[in-house]
Order: sequence, then structure tokens, then C-alpha cells
Amino acid sequence: MGKVILKIAGFFILSIGIAWALPAYAHHVLGRPAYSLNEDSNTPPSMEIETQVGKYYVSMMAFPAFPKPGQRGRVNLYAVRIDNGESYDGSVTFTAREDSWFGSEQEVLGTQPPDDRVYRQGFAFHKAGNYIVRAEFESDGEPYQVDFPVRIGSPVPVGPIGLTVGSLAVLLIGVNIFQRRRLQRIRASQYHAGKSSSKEST
Repeated sequence: MGKVILKIAGFFILSIGIAWALPAYAHHVLGRPAYSLNEDSNTPPSMEIETQVGKYYVSMMAFPAFPKPGQRGRVNLYAVRIDNGESYDGSVTFTAREDSWFGSEQEVLGTQPPDDRVYRQGFAFHKAGNYIVRAEFESDGEPYQVDFPVRIGSPVPVGPIGLTVGSLAVLLIGVNIFQRRRLQRIRASQYHAGKSSSKEST
């Protein structure tokens, strides 16, 4: 019985390891995320990523960093060529979808022209959760995509890694307790068997 439980625990740990090793297609944001609070105290905190996509250096910023469900937010995008520093001057299409392992429907937020070299797109999500806002544009016949993570509502205090570690700890503690009780029962039965055999010999 103990071997069966250990095999189940090993299979569980192996399954989690494989799941984490598989590519999570919804989680492929490149660049360096950062949180900032502007000097003007009336400006809400923002989240920003900076990344290199093909021939462009792209910076995206969201205001506020964690909007509440139904609250209006905004994404700003700024793109310049790496070779000559010229700003991209075409249009940018913004789409959004839920950030999940299972495919979710993509919604077009809008297509924006440059406003003083910055592309601004408003958004509002009515359900709390994690979303991906994608900016798409084309330059010299090449398509470009930049994904930006947006959290609606307060961040979850325990992430998926914490939940996995906690689940493993609970499982291992459970297996340990089961093995100890099994060992105690075996020792007790051996003790009683030894006492009964000693009585028979006398």
C-alpha cells in the first residue's frame, strides 16, 4: 500500500514538472516589466515593459497598474527603429484576451494612429483576472506583435508556483503520516504476535 502511495506521489510530482516544462503560449511577454509611480501624486502607478521586436525597440505602459473590474485603463505604446532611431508612424491594432492556458476569444480594442509618436488605447474589463493586451503593426511588409500582461483587480497573493509547492508539501506530509501509522500498526501486530507466541511456549 505504501509503495502505491509513493508511486502516486511520484506521478503527481512528475506531472507537475512536465506541465511547468511545457511552453505556456499565453505567457510569452518579452522584456523587463517594471512598476513606477510618477512624481505627480495624482498619476496612478503604472506597469511598463521594454522589449526588442525585430527591427524595433518597443516600450509599452499601462495606467493604472492594477485597474479594478469596470475601471477604465489605458495602454501607451512607443516604437522606434533600432538602426536609425526613427519612430514608427503607421497604425497599431490593439486586441485583448484572457491570459489562460486554454484558448480564449480575442477581442479587438481598436486601431490607433500615432499621437505625438505615442499610440494610446483605452480598455475596460468587467471581470477580475489576468489578460493579455496585444499590439500589432506592420513595417516593411513584416508583421510585429507585442504582448502586454494586464491584471484586473488586486494581484493574487499566492501565485501558481506557491500553490504547487503548497500542494506538494501537503501531499508529502500526508504520505509521511500514512507511512508512520502503517509502521506503528506493523510493530503493534508484531508485538502482539510475539506475546502470544511466548504464552504458547510457556
